[in-house]
Amino acid sequence: MSQVEQDRQAILDAKQKGGLSTLLTYARLSGPGWLQGAITLGGGSLAGSLYLGVIGGYEMMWLQPLMMILGIVMLSAIGYVSLSTGERPFDAINRHVNPVLGWGWAIATLMANLVWAMPQFSLGTAAIQQNLFPELFGGDVGKYIAVGLLFGVSAVVIWFYESGGWGLKLFEILLKSMVAIVVLSFFGVVVAMSSQGEGLAWGEILAGFVPDLSLLDRPAAAFQAALAESSHADYWRDQILSTQRDRMVTAAATAVGINMTFLLPYSMLKRGWDRDFRGLAIFDLSVGLFIPFLLATSCVVIASASQFHGQFDPGLVGEGPATPGITDKLQSGYDKNVAGLEKTLADADEVDLADKKIAAMLVQRDAFLLANTLEKLTGPTVAHVVFGIGVVGMAFSTIIILMLINGFTVCEMIGIPPSGIQHRVFSLLPGVTGALGFLFLWGDGKARFWLAVPTSVFGMVLLPIAYLTFFLMMNNRRMLGEHMPRGGRRNLVNLAMCVALGAATVGAGWAIWSKAHWYGVGGVAAFLVLVGVVQVVCGGQPRDEPVGSPDGPSSSSETSSGQPDSEGA
Repeated sequence: MSQVEQDRQAILDAKQKGGLSTLLTYARLSGPGWLQGAITLGGGSLAGSLYLGVIGGYEMMWLQPLMMILGIVMLSAIGYVSLSTGERPFDAINRHVNPVLGWGWAIATLMANLVWAMPQFSLGTAAIQQNLFPELFGGDVGKYIAVGLLFGVSAVVIWFYESGGWGLKLFEILLKSMVAIVVLSFFGVVVAMSSQGEGLAWGEILAGFVPDLSLLDRPAAAFQAALAESSHADYWRDQILSTQRDRMVTAAATAVGINMTFLLPYSMLKRGWDRDFRGLAIFDLSVGLFIPFLLATSCVVIASASQFHGQFDPGLVGEGPATPGITDKLQSGYDKNVAGLEKTLADADEVDLADKKIAAMLVQRDAFLLANTLEKLTGPTVAHVVFGIGVVGMAFSTIIILMLINGFTVCEMIGIPPSGIQHRVFSLLPGVTGALGFLFLWGDGKARFWLAVPTSVFGMVLLPIAYLTFFLMMNNRRMLGEHMPRGGRRNLVNLAMCVALGAATVGAGWAIWSKAHWYGVGGVAAFLVLVGVVQVVCGGQPRDEPVGSPDGPSSSSETSSGQPDSEGA
């Protein structure tokens, strides 16, 4: 009996024994959800959590978990469709929905893989050089060695995945371990903070998990006192609100990236999962994706908010000596904030101390400034070593999964099986572009702009469109047949998907406008026109007969185990 058949039988046996036995079996068999957790816990999540803590404090604890729940709704939808039909989603979208959507989805995923590997190498190298081994990996030589280490280890782990059998199990164990290291590292930082001095305000932290949309129209509470002392409160209120909205809406659009939506169904089909595994798939996303994401991002928000929110470096405003390793890194951001106010003032007006304090509060911090700030509270071991291990774990896990996704994506685009030496070679591409791009391009502001902006805009355009595609697939009777949800369950599923689609659309619209303005709007319009033209030309009919997955289930009303299908009803 094959491994997938053993797993199927284990699930069926567990369901006969009851809910607890089923959950324990699901926990043992989980896998693809942890891959999602590994990619989402990357540099973007770290920066997003840190920025939310700076601008919103504990009041924004709710934002990322809520957006991840909505993302899981859409991931569950594409997973449900893939496992119910056994069809590869790229092929299914091209035939049943619209080939422009299918190819746009794949191209956006490919772009995201190749470009966003660069900041992961930047993040991991900086953590190795600044936090973990500053003496051993110092200078340019150390940077090249660190990049080689990140690439080499990631390539070896990918090789395990392609080995199948024991290699696949080892791959998943390594990924789960990396995710666990990330979570435990940041959790350890928060525990250390709780045990020092006055500890943390846990009442405020827990209250921050209650959603509060009023933050779209009011500054976080910590800024109120500073605004009351400023003679230019209206200007600063606008600046704070603009930053808050940008952080909130962007987090809504990017909690689940476009490439995550491509990874999930293929990682499930790769394992041989089908409709008997749909319950496991939802459980897997909840445990492997949501829980690690919730713990890691919440811990970073807590650490950032406690150290930065509503606070400023006294050296910037002349109220104290410069803080070594901190003041100099904040100076340019502070000067920019002050200059922004000066442009709006009449010649007779001056930037007073209250304005300078707000300008210093709004300076953007990074992960390494947070580590430096934590040192006086938790000591160097927790601040640099434990925190640094978490950051390196984020970089490693994200690089590995970007490689894995890229292998699936390119194989699908050229129509070959996503396995063997081809998948390995195509999987290495983000490692190559990430390493070389970080070393020779990412440090150049202009090069970074021309790489990051088109990629992020195209990915954000495609995210709500991909969500809309998944919604259409979940309601496509020709595609799902008897597996399409019905009655109250269908209404509930559609409502949840519409909320997720609305959040992604608003977030993507805001992000596209802020990054590309009318160029972004024109690009969206052109893409939608192309979708409409192709839809009219094709007449909304399937392009050819379904091919399905070579090992996928049939479209009969029975599961592959021979039992009636009740999960789709």
